[in-house]
Amino acid sequence: MRRDVIHSLLVANRGEIACRIFRTCRDLGITTVAVYSDADAGALHVREADLAVRLPGSAPADTYLRGDLVVAAALAAGADAVHPGYGFLSENAAFAAAVQDAGLTWVGPPVKAIELMASKTRAKELMGGAGVPLLAPVDPATASEDDLPLLLKAASGGGGRGMRIVRELDSLPGELLAAAAEAASAFGDGEVFAEPYVERGRHVEVQVMADAYDTVWALGTRDCSLQRRHQKVIEEAPAPGLDEGLRTRLHDAAVAAARAVGYRGAGTVEFLVSAEGRPYFLEMNTRLQVEHPVTEAVFGVDLVALQLRVAEGEPLDPVLPAASGHAVEARLYAEDPARDWQPQTGALLTLEVPEAPGLRLDTGYTGGDTIGVHYDPMLAKVIAHAPTRTEAVRLLAGALERARIHGPVTNRELLVRSLRHPDFAATRLDTGFYDRHLADLTAPGAGDPATAALAAALAEAVRATASPGPAPTPTRFGAWRNLPSQPQVKRFRSEPDGTEHEIAYRTPRTGTPEPYDAPGVRVLAAAPDRVTLELDGVTRHFELARDRDRLHVDTAGASYTFTALPRFTDPATQTDPGSLLAPMPGTVVRLAEGLAPGVPVEAGQPLIWLEAMKMEHRILAPASGTLTALHAAPGHQVEVGALLAVVQEDPDATPVAASASASAPASASVPEENA
Repeated sequence: MRRDVIHSLLVANRGEIACRIFRTCRDLGITTVAVYSDADAGALHVREADLAVRLPGSAPADTYLRGDLVVAAALAAGADAVHPGYGFLSENAAFAAAVQDAGLTWVGPPVKAIELMASKTRAKELMGGAGVPLLAPVDPATASEDDLPLLLKAASGGGGRGMRIVRELDSLPGELLAAAAEAASAFGDGEVFAEPYVERGRHVEVQVMADAYDTVWALGTRDCSLQRRHQKVIEEAPAPGLDEGLRTRLHDAAVAAARAVGYRGAGTVEFLVSAEGRPYFLEMNTRLQVEHPVTEAVFGVDLVALQLRVAEGEPLDPVLPAASGHAVEARLYAEDPARDWQPQTGALLTLEVPEAPGLRLDTGYTGGDTIGVHYDPMLAKVIAHAPTRTEAVRLLAGALERARIHGPVTNRELLVRSLRHPDFAATRLDTGFYDRHLADLTAPGAGDPATAALAAALAEAVRATASPGPAPTPTRFGAWRNLPSQPQVKRFRSEPDGTEHEIAYRTPRTGTPEPYDAPGVRVLAAAPDRVTLELDGVTRHFELARDRDRLHVDTAGASYTFTALPRFTDPATQTDPGSLLAPMPGTVVRLAEGLAPGVPVEAGQPLIWLEAMKMEHRILAPASGTLTALHAAPGHQVEVGALLAVVQEDPDATPVAASASASAPASASVPEENA
């Protein structure tokens, strides 16, 4: 077989996966080439690459999805190979063929294998012939009550778009039309199929690696059941709670699937495992998966290095690497789980995850970067590996809890609570985990924001009195004194819940601020960036960071963000009742039919659709009444807080939350970057 030694590699991707591939390339002495959109001009993957080529524009359709531009970039930079990463063009057979037609080495599976697995319906037919267990398809035209519940799925693409759960037969025709329209918009293919919906099913997958010499590895199982909107949040390897017979059946089915399509390189065969322990083939992802690090940790391999070896024509070792221990991965997203998973944007001021044996951080961001509206909101993946599952979960939860993340709201607290949830600890896992537990997982925690606000007020008072120059040495003392100075007040608003805290303190002649009327509190040290308090005999440290009017407070087991408020509310900052404000920066993609000033609206009625970070968000009417103003139009770019419309409430109607909005997978023709 021809051997193609790779000296220079272009990664046809961005962010975390590009940085991860570059890391292996550096270890192997391979020159790295990045491509970047205008929105990513200063991104980490561009800064880390040896060479970089601009793809003019910001939208994925104009940049990372333009295979012709990516191939031209590889040739211009003198690359001799292309790695697609995941998402974007990674499972695009035409792109793989174009790379090879240009004389470049394709670091991926054969074009034919991509084509065979591109359609879920055709893939299922092929897998059935190879003896891989399948769910029996259901013809929507003849479906009966006995077939319910049904799952409608797009034949092409993923990321939850074109997917609907149908529990009532009367709703089937409408859901079919909606799923087909969404699939056509997202993937250019409106084909939708139906199959039985497995209640409380587990998402279990097998990592495969194959070479051109008939060696196929089944590198264990992964459980990816904790998902939101059919997108994974926490993954682990090996999948816990499976008996050896089921593991063997899954491994054998995955190998059979790979052989059936003449597979080469890294791929993943995904299964749905019923509560009774029966596996059913879902799909084969003909690329590297986001969650590949947990397999790397357990088997002690570098899957990217193995991809490069196979692409160069080298054989795999016929002996499968030995597995050891357990690994868990959490995806850190810039999103607010308590507000329908709304993605967040803005400056990422700090991203620091503790370093420790067994911990790994894969990220495409560093502190100081900006999270934009064009791409997936995943900031990083944090991976923990330990001898046992219990130890790995504890290590990961502790690392996330101690991480310092300042900037947009993230799902960090949700991840920590998920890892410590009794059902997760007891391996009661299924894809409905967040449907059942989200309210509890996003409820206010047991932390003490009032004391954190006190620490923020003391730090701000010290900062205000500190003279220019080096940071002052923390003042240390045994207790605060009762001096006759007048108390002062600072006001803070907790983010994102909006709770306000009013902190009284006074600054005696010593210049060190003291809390006012705070029994049980002793100030042991105070500086602009660190405050140490003794609370009822327990010493606690508070680390502080400031960005304009926002203060970030990190303490053991909790982190808080406050916005400093003026002592008195400015009436000019108030908005009219019924104002609909943009919850995030984005693009107005459509309006409700016939929406115009003067038309009546119903409480909870979707009025405006915003698209941001590959998700679509519905802005709902806060109450029944009349639309009195409309400032949004399709195509408009809006900033967070922008006034979109105003609804004058009917006094006889029952209002709903004015900020109500809902999110759904975006209908833009952009494949999921992180599937």
